[in-house]
Amino acid sequence: MSELSRTTPSVPQSQYQLMRERRFAPFFWTLFLGATNDNIFKVGFTSLLTFQAAQFGNVDPKSAAFIISAIFILPFVLFSATAGQIADKYDKAMLTRMVKAFEIGIMVLGAVGYLLHNVAILYLCTFLMGMHSTLFGPVKYAYLPQHLHPRELVGGNGVVESGTFVAILIGTIAGGEAASFGAHGALLLSIGCVAVALLGRACASFVPRSEAPQPGLAINWNPFTETWRNLVLARSDRTLFVGLLGISWLWFVGATLLTSFFSFAKDILSANADVVTLLLATFSIGIGIGSLLCERLSRHRVELGLVPLGALGMSVFAIDLYFASHHSAGAPHLLGIAAFLGDAGHWRVLADLFLLSVSGGIYSVPLYALIQSRSQPTHRARMIAANNILNSLFMIVSSLMALGLTAFHFTIPEIYLSTGVLNAVVTGALFIAVPEFLRRFKAWTAGGASNS
Repeated sequence: MSELSRTTPSVPQSQYQLMRERRFAPFFWTLFLGATNDNIFKVGFTSLLTFQAAQFGNVDPKSAAFIISAIFILPFVLFSATAGQIADKYDKAMLTRMVKAFEIGIMVLGAVGYLLHNVAILYLCTFLMGMHSTLFGPVKYAYLPQHLHPRELVGGNGVVESGTFVAILIGTIAGGEAASFGAHGALLLSIGCVAVALLGRACASFVPRSEAPQPGLAINWNPFTETWRNLVLARSDRTLFVGLLGISWLWFVGATLLTSFFSFAKDILSANADVVTLLLATFSIGIGIGSLLCERLSRHRVELGLVPLGALGMSVFAIDLYFASHHSAGAPHLLGIAAFLGDAGHWRVLADLFLLSVSGGIYSVPLYALIQSRSQPTHRARMIAANNILNSLFMIVSSLMALGLTAFHFTIPEIYLSTGVLNAVVTGALFIAVPEFLRRFKAWTAGGASNS
């Protein structure tokens, strides 16, 4: 008897009720703590190199954020294909516990790097944390279809996506705050990262067994040939491949926004670092709410009609963010949160950012559910791995585009405008390539529900 038939009720349950069940809750908290720790470590390290660079020797603080981000993303490009094969071959509960044990080792090594102010060790740990996330990525999304009823997939993905962005927010705030404690910052980061890793491993102990879909798979350890094989495999199903591209496009848009928040706050909004946290919180909460709304909007089904709705909102509010930002320039000093919120014009900026991210949540969850529901069970983790590869490549292209536009003297609001227009063009092309999205959108607006 399969794990799904043993654990899944005949009547699909609410996404919130899933949080009380062993088939979902331990896995959710394991990945939540992993995402939190990723960001505590990365943001803490970036903050120390930016504001306390002298402690780390000959380090250029201006390039720290770029280098750390590039090192973290590199394993996704190199090892996602291998990680997908491993997730298809072995029990996902066992892999989850192994990955969490690996995280503890990384964080202990990171603590040594923090306490010795050794930048080489911390760069190595950044790479290893990227590898940790690379290994866990295919497990994360291939696990859900094994333990959730098809009618629970959208709700379960909504909880996972909202939880991930809340974890990013918590990790970002915790990492920045810990690093700000002067001489004690490195110690606090060391203790915090190891403690969160230990807690994540404890949660992983309760993750139920997940039978390997293809235990006889012969793993191809060449990451380059396997990456190409995964992408070719993904292209064999046109709708599935467009779904992968659609998710990667969201990461392109999200990376463009998130990497610009510091400059946007300081140079455009004339605001301080606390307002950066407010912008990030607004974005994260919006993604979470949009993700959770999908269950109700989709009537518990994989409703592809929500994807055009989300894409439309992303373009509309990114473009309006350009116009809203013009109000904000020219303050004589950097504003704190109270002064920032005291200006009514800034509420339009927050509203645009919030609604843009809500739209992003509505856009992404059906696409993840599409990949999970339509991938062959024996190849599902490898489809997720192909998605991770594409996500990484799109994020790199996003950075290159932002650098290129900046070189041509584009302002941050102009980059937002460009992104909003480009989003309309790219998602429109995807919907033309697979008309099913627009057909489902018409049916959904007319009150129909997908039978996917």
